[in-house]
Amino acid sequence: MFVKLAVAASLVASVAAHATFQELWVNGVDQGSSCVRLPASNSPVTSVTTPDIACNANAASSKGVCQVLPGDEVTVEMHQQPGDRSCANEAIGGAHYGPINIYMAKVDDATTAVGSSAKWFKVSEMGLPSSNPDYWATEVLNDNCGHFTFKVPSDIAPGNYLIRAEVIALHVASQPGGAQFYMSCFQVNVGGSGSANPPTVSFPGAYSASDPGILINIYEQLNSYQIPGPSPYATTSPTVAATPYPTTATWNTALQPSTVPTAVPTAGAKGIGKA
Repeated sequence: MFVKLAVAASLVASVAAHATFQELWVNGVDQGSSCVRLPASNSPVTSVTTPDIACNANAASSKGVCQVLPGDEVTVEMHQQPGDRSCANEAIGGAHYGPINIYMAKVDDATTAVGSSAKWFKVSEMGLPSSNPDYWATEVLNDNCGHFTFKVPSDIAPGNYLIRAEVIALHVASQPGGAQFYMSCFQVNVGGSGSANPPTVSFPGAYSASDPGILINIYEQLNSYQIPGPSPYATTSPTVAATPYPTTATWNTALQPSTVPTAVPTAGAKGIGKA
């Protein structure tokens, strides 16, 4: 891995580089923030043992429930500031490099379910998505206007679910407690007639502060990266967009194509920052 150097002061991360998942799309149709439990701030959770690791701290309640079907393509959307959906701004900036994880949990009532009491199964993940060791999943978000798309498993049982979308920022993860977790929970109802109940984990409980994908120095040479948590259920690894979406507020609804980039689409070296 190319050594990432601390360069200009402008690359030092700030609070503005923090971010939240704010919106949901179903099969390319924008659901907005109608079914998200929006976190109270864009600050990260840093402890894997707090109940906040499930659905973030002081997340607002929501009465909205988005309708999905098994096999639907669902897109979660991240931005730095509430209500800012501009593609001209990075979804998560400040050298906040790391993986993306998507979990689901079957619950009795998505509007009242407690995330830390739910049982979660992973449905999608992305860490280092190509042979380029400097190109992280968070840069896929930045190249795609904050969008990350996954498929609802085709065989899961109908009913209410929570979707947990998560970025783990690793820019200061070389010390215990340095990894930063940015997550939001979305409330959905899954239709269909499936019957599968995948194996699950709990939050807190799924991660340890010493997991190799959480306690890690990403500025050293990496031959591989182990994404925290279980393997995704009944899904394949997502593909990566070859080119960024245009810098407008209108999203190109095409999903990430199969071409994987081999070069980082950025200018200059990456800096080490903390926020």
